[in-house]
Amino acid sequence: MTPRCYILGVSATLCIVTLLCSHGAPVTPTGAHLLLCQSHMRCGDKFYDPEQQCCYDDAVVPLSRARKCGNCTFRVCFEQCCPWSFRPEQTFVVKVKGHKCSLAPSLDDRFCASVL
Repeated sequence: MTPRCYILGVSATLCIVTLLCSHGAPVTPTGAHLLLCQSHMRCGDKFYDPEQQCCYDDAVVPLSRARKCGNCTFRVCFEQCCPWSFRPEQTFVVKVKGHKCSLAPSLDDRFCASVL
């Protein structure tokens, strides 16, 4: 009886290995299952795809989302609006996200006038 158990065990193992190693057509997940295989980020209590969205003020927004910064617009996923002066004719600077607002202006920065 013991040799039969070994034969059955070896046969089952070979069958499983053969199924796992077969070179059949690859299966590509679609829809919601695809998100599990891609990188994802978290924004508050929601997940988002960083290739299509970003997190702005604890909300998931598309990469193309733009906001006003004085008389300019800036892309919220890539830029930030920084106050530059606090005089009556207040000006703003649009800086690349990650650059501190307190740093001196660079060639990448855009000055924007206040809209009254």
